[in-house]
Amino acid sequence: MIKVNVEIKNKSWHKEIKNPKKYFNQKLKKISKIIKIFNNKNITFTILLTNSLNMRKLNKKFRKKNNPTDVLSFPSFSKKNLEQRKEKKIYIGDIATSYEIIYLRSRKKNFIKEFDKAWVHGLLHLIGYDHIRNRDYYKMNKIEKRILNSI
Repeated sequence: MIKVNVEIKNKSWHKEIKNPKKYFNQKLKKISKIIKIFNNKNITFTILLTNSLNMRKLNKKFRKKNNPTDVLSFPSFSKKNLEQRKEKKIYIGDIATSYEIIYLRSRKKNFIKEFDKAWVHGLLHLIGYDHIRNRDYYKMNKIEKRILNSI
């Protein structure tokens, strides 16, 4: 089972998602059927719904990049370490996402689809996926598409 703590630091999010906690709970039920690491454990993470200014600050502080970005992930464990955890309750880390960047990207598409792409991508980073090498990119992209199609 997977649970999320939702922190809202920008009221604009409520324009698009009326009840974020309910929104995530519905999506996470479907995701937990796809990602095996969530089976037989109580997994928790936090998502910060914020703005571009705060994302710029976080990106500068943690990645030394002075620009806003759509999503940042702060995993608590490496993939190998997470898979080896024996505890039933595990806090896997934090995700932050920018309303303005998602909104700008969604002008040509759908806000919810763009948002889902961002936070699912962040969630996969929390459980150890990355896209540094090509084969890792394809592996992460494959599961990301599978999740997005299911939710």
